[in-house]
Amino acid sequence: MIARVFPRRTSATPNDPLAFIGTPDLLTPEWFNEVHISVAFTYDLPLVDQLIDTWIPRTAKLKIGGPGTGMKGEEFQPGMYLKKGYVITSRGCPENCWFCSVPEREGNTRELEIHAGWNVLDDNLLACSKEHITKVFKMLMKVKKVLHHPIEFTGGFEANRLEHWHIDWLLKIKPKQIFFAYDDDEDYDSLFNAGKMLANAEIPFNSRRCYVLIGYNDDTIYKAEGRLMNAVRAGFIPMAMLYRNQKGVYNKEWTKFQKEWVRPAIMRAKGII
Repeated sequence: MIARVFPRRTSATPNDPLAFIGTPDLLTPEWFNEVHISVAFTYDLPLVDQLIDTWIPRTAKLKIGGPGTGMKGEEFQPGMYLKKGYVITSRGCPENCWFCSVPEREGNTRELEIHAGWNVLDDNLLACSKEHITKVFKMLMKVKKVLHHPIEFTGGFEANRLEHWHIDWLLKIKPKQIFFAYDDDEDYDSLFNAGKMLANAEIPFNSRRCYVLIGYNDDTIYKAEGRLMNAVRAGFIPMAMLYRNQKGVYNKEWTKFQKEWVRPAIMRAKGII
């Protein structure tokens, strides 16, 4: 019996009986064969010592891992460290974005065994080979046909890698959400072209989302609002991602602004989208 322990709950955290958040409580079993502490974010590392102290008496074998520790990812295990239905079919990325730790931790793109699921979280799926991407799309088609579950790509697509044959598959899959990213002004042309391709193919506007990084050093509300509006002009519903440094520190003055640019309902009410 393996317990998986997470410092905090997110939308991707497993919710089965052997997934635990934080320290044990009165309802937690007294003994496990193994306890795995999974750290997704570097800013959760200060919590690890407390988790070790409270969980080590309940097991003979305790392991610590996860991207927050800087550990390179191994083969993906469905339902183990991510909620059922969330899948990773590749790791790594050939880009070297200044704010992203993936290239340093995972290296270049490596394709993994494909497991069934409905929410793809790959670091950069479109950087994979055509053969691999096609297999992923075929898996998603099968999942949708059998389970009738909405398909999502929340890992994010790289706009300048989008090709027409990808869109042909998206038209078949009809995903609920496809996330892209727009973090630097120089990326706008690629995002605009991707938005135009998707719009011309009649991929619904409501399914086209875009992560937009805000609140980093030298950023301003004015600049961030410009990028967010640019994402809308390019044909996407933006989702503001508030920058945190490795210690988890962020500018709290940005939180109110971010909330206005996270929920599509708020943006619709304000006439932004």
